[in-house]
Order: sequence, then C-alpha cells, then structure tokens
Amino acid sequence: MHSALVRGQTVFGFFTTVAFCVAAFAAISVVFFPQAPSTSIKLRNVQVVKGRPHYYSRKKEEYAHVKFDADIDLASLFNWNTKQVFIYITATYPSSRNNEPPSQAIVWDAIIPAANAPSHHNQYHAPVGLPPPKKLKARNAPKLHTGKTGELHLKNQKPKYQITDHTGKIAERGNATLELRWNVQPYVGVLTWTNWNDFGRWKGLKGGRSKSFEFPALKVTSKEKLDTMKGGEGNRGKPA
Repeated sequence: MHSALVRGQTVFGFFTTVAFCVAAFAAISVVFFPQAPSTSIKLRNVQVVKGRPHYYSRKKEEYAHVKFDADIDLASLFNWNTKQVFIYITATYPSSRNNEPPSQAIVWDAIIPAANAPSHHNQYHAPVGLPPPKKLKARNAPKLHTGKTGELHLKNQKPKYQITDHTGKIAERGNATLELRWNVQPYVGVLTWTNWNDFGRWKGLKGGRSKSFEFPALKVTSKEKLDTMKGGEGNRGKPA
C-alpha cells in the first residue's frame, strides 16, 4: 500500500503530463487556423527639423516627423491561443554608406489584445462590445473602432517616435518606405513574427508597405530665419 506522499506524487505527475499534452496541442493547433493579413499604408506628411528629438538628448540633430494613414486587418491572426499582437510601423531608408544595410526606425506601435485579454495601457482596440476604458485609453488612439479585434483604421496618425539617424543627419534621404510589422504572442507556444511569404494555410502579408518617399530638406524655424537676417544686417557695409 502506497503512502500519501507517493500517491500525491503520482497525481501531480499525471496532472503535469496532461497539462503538457494540452499545451502542446494548443501550440500546434494554430498551424491549422488560416491567416490572411492585409494592410494599406499611405504617407500623409513628413518634415525634417533640427533640435533635440528627446528630452535626454545631449545635442541637436536632424530628425523626421511623419504622419500616415493605415487600414490594418489582422483579425485572422487571432485564434484561441492568441493572447495579444504587438504591431509596429517602421521607416526603412538607405544608410549613409553604400556598403551598410538599410536603416530602420520605429515610428509607431501598439498592442492589440484578444477579446478575453485584460485591458492594457497601450491598447488600441477594446474587446468586442466594450468601449476603451477611460483610464487606460491610449494616446493617439485611432478615430475609428470597427468592433472587430485586429482591425484598425488610422487617419492622419501622429507618430509616437521621431526618426533619427546615428549620423545626426537625415534630410534629403531618398527611397524611404513605411512598413507594418507584428509579433504574435500566444498563451502557450512560440512567438511568430511578420510573414511575407505563404506557408500552408498562412498567407503572407498583403500590402504592408507604403510607396517610396524622400525626406525633405531641413525645415528652418522662425528663430533661425531671424538669426540669419540679423547676421546679414550686421555684415552690411563691411569690406569683403
């Protein structure tokens, strides 16, 4: 006859075996859920100014400020094992040197939780049938909620982050694009990232990139114009 300790160990071992099997089934089952994400991104406006892009910046540098429109449909990424989807939009542009890979900078991001997930301070979509909580309403929240988890419509969206370059100069860079990327975070299983190619029942992202654009020339502020005018007046009458 087994003791209580042995019986407890047997029950606990059986429980962990069943839990592992259920978790493995849940993680593998997502492969059979079809996915067909699609996105349309359009640049609205881009400006390049010189200053301190962050309050902790030590020196002035050039940085870009972009506004964009985006129609995002990632509803097919949500299934019974999806906890939340982290989405972000990057600006990709050529590096200053030809032998270096293209540079990327995140300009906007958000967390889209599943309908049964708790609210998050960076939440951009409320669970189906529920309005966004006032205390947890995200900054720059989309103006249109469709009531469908994973679907967002952003109009003239302001960026969360400025675009900077390690050289301190970004004006007049050409062939830049905005791209949507994501990271699916399941309850159990591996993380999955942006998929551009078809894989079984998973279709690659349709759209997801804006048309190429060029960062404009550096925008001169009113103060800089005034300083230039004063400097020109002070040099008048002086011999060359």
